[in-house]
Amino acid sequence: MKITQQDGIGVVVEGFDSSSDEHVRLLRRAVYREKIVVLKHQDLDPNGFLELGRRFGRPEKYYEPIYHHPEVPEVFVSSNVGEGEQRVGVPKTGKFWHSDYQFMRRPFDITFIYPQVVPTKNRGTYFVDMCKAYDGLGEDLKVAIKGTSAVHSVRRYFKIRPSDVYRPLSEIAAEVHEKTPPVSMPTAQPHRFTDETVLYVSEGFTESIVDGEGNQRPDLLEALLEVSGQRDPSFSHPAIHLQTFEQGDMLVWDNRSLVHRALHTSTPEPAVSFRVTVHDDTEPEA
Repeated sequence: MKITQQDGIGVVVEGFDSSSDEHVRLLRRAVYREKIVVLKHQDLDPNGFLELGRRFGRPEKYYEPIYHHPEVPEVFVSSNVGEGEQRVGVPKTGKFWHSDYQFMRRPFDITFIYPQVVPTKNRGTYFVDMCKAYDGLGEDLKVAIKGTSAVHSVRRYFKIRPSDVYRPLSEIAAEVHEKTPPVSMPTAQPHRFTDETVLYVSEGFTESIVDGEGNQRPDLLEALLEVSGQRDPSFSHPAIHLQTFEQGDMLVWDNRSLVHRALHTSTPEPAVSFRVTVHDDTEPEA
């Protein structure tokens, strides 16, 4: 297995053998240390993709069935391509900064993205390393967020489902709140597999920051989004990394320490991606 450092964040891996326990161990270590891994020359069907994910943790079906692959429901499908009258997956997913399942009590540890239909241009995913973002905070901001909590919710970017047509908005909102009530987590929290501190906020899912006395602090949330690059519409902020890919590539990343945002344009080409997300229940390496 050959590992090559990328410019910016991440590494490229060639010759990965998913049947090798040693390769799996090395790849898991690389995901947490390097944040992004590009696996080259992958050729897997949906079941094979899921089995690869199982080598790294416990996959979980996405809570909304409209995203499920019709034959392998643990595989999440992002697609702007229709199949006859039956659409598989959901178009324009991830058009905002977020961490997968950040609005749930237990977010995923590792995300696997396997592009199936790759655009010829305007393809990629933007990332920000929120461990580096925390390290780069001024001491005043580090002190200000100590002891605060970030409240996360799916409500802002929840996608209306076909079954929601003609339903009252109040009824849909009540269902969303019942299924995915807001969750509160420390604004700065330790990473389970490294010695880093994660600045755990995102433009897409973080609704508010609350201090130790229960007061909302919109000024702190805005400052953190600004300094981490999530308010930069040009995507030229030095913290932002654009990860591109080719046919046969698979992206694997540390979902806890990165926020990401899909690259979308006003006139997109056909694009289809499969996703598997896992909870890693292994013990951190000594």
